Amino acid sequence: MVDPAKQQLMGLRIVEATYQPLEKTIRTVGRIDYDERKLKQIQTKIEGWIERLYVDFTGTFVKRGGPLFSIYSPELVSAQEEYLLALQAKTRIGSSPFERVAASGRSLLEAARRRLLLWDITPEQIAELERSGTPTKTLTLISPIDGFVIEKMALEGMRVDPSMVLYKIADLSTVWVYTDIYEYELPLVKVGQEAMVRLSYYPGRTFRGRVIYLYPYLDSKTRTAKVRLELPNPSASQLKPGMFADVELKVALGKRLAVPHEAILDSGTRQIVFVESGEGRFEPKEVTLGLRVDDRHEILAGLKPGTRVVASANFFLDSESKLRESMGAMAGMAGMERMRMDKMQGMEGMGGRQ
Repeated sequence: MVDPAKQQLMGLRIVEATYQPLEKTIRTVGRIDYDERKLKQIQTKIEGWIERLYVDFTGTFVKRGGPLFSIYSPELVSAQEEYLLALQAKTRIGSSPFERVAASGRSLLEAARRRLLLWDITPEQIAELERSGTPTKTLTLISPIDGFVIEKMALEGMRVDPSMVLYKIADLSTVWVYTDIYEYELPLVKVGQEAMVRLSYYPGRTFRGRVIYLYPYLDSKTRTAKVRLELPNPSASQLKPGMFADVELKVALGKRLAVPHEAILDSGTRQIVFVESGEGRFEPKEVTLGLRVDDRHEILAGLKPGTRVVASANFFLDSESKLRESMGAMAGMAGMERMRMDKMQGMEGMGGRQ
C-alpha cells in the first residue's frame, strides 16, 4: 500500500491505458540503382564493320532517335537491292489483269520490306531508299531511348555480329532504391506504400517514392529481406546509381490500446504492469504485448481501456525500495535515540539514590 503522501514523495505518476493512434516508422539505409526496365543494350542484327561512331565516350547523353554509329554490311546492301528489285517488279506487274500475278508482286515486296525492318532499318530509311533508288553503303543505328551511355564497347573499324553488345544505355528518369527490412518488420511493409528518401548530398531535401517489390526470400545471416523502391529522378542526373540514402517508411496502425513503454516490467518470461486497485494499492498484472511504437507499447490482452497503471514500473519498484530503506533507517535512528534517553534517565535515578 502506497498512500498519496508517499506517492508524492516517490514522484509516482499514474496513467490510463487508452486507445491511441499509432504510427510506426521504419528507418533503414538504401542504395540507389538503375531502373532495370529502362536499361537498353544496343546490338546489331547483321554482321559488318563499324564505319563511324557518333557516340564515342561513356557518360554521353543521347536522345531517342539520335545516331549511335554507322555499320557497313554486304548483307545489308544485298537486302536493299532485293527490295528495289521487288519494288520494280511490283510496279511492272501491279497493273496485270491477272490478280494472282499482281498479288505475287505485292507479296514479294512486303517480304523484302519486312526483312529490312527486322534488321532495324526504320520506315523513314526505307522511304529514302525508295526515293533515291540507290542502296546505301552503311546503316545508321539509332538510340531507342533518352538516356546516358553507361557502357561503350563499340570502336571504329571493329567487326561486329549479332552476339556483341556495343552500348548500354540507361534512362534515369526514374531510379530504384534497394533497402533491407528486418523480418519482424515485413508484415508492416506493403507494395504501393510511400517512402521518404534523404541523401547527405542534398541536405534538407526529401524525395518521395513508393515500394514496388518485396523480394520473396531472406538473407539467412542478417535476417533481412530486400525491398525495392521506385523514385522519380527530377533532372535525370540528380540521383545517381551508387549513392547511399536514408529511407523512412511510415506505417499508420490505426487506434490501438497502448501504455507507455516504461510502464512494462519485463521479467524475461512475463510482461507485467502495476495496476492501481484503489486506496493506494497496486497489483501486478500480466499483459500480452503487441508492437512497440517509439515510447509506447500496444497491449493485446490483460488490460481494459481506462485501467490506471504506474507510468514507470522500474521506477516504482526502485522508489518503493528506497522509501522502505529510508523509513527503516529513520525508525532505527528513532530507536537509538529512545535507548539513549532511557539510559540517561537511568543514570539520573542512580545519582538520586546516593
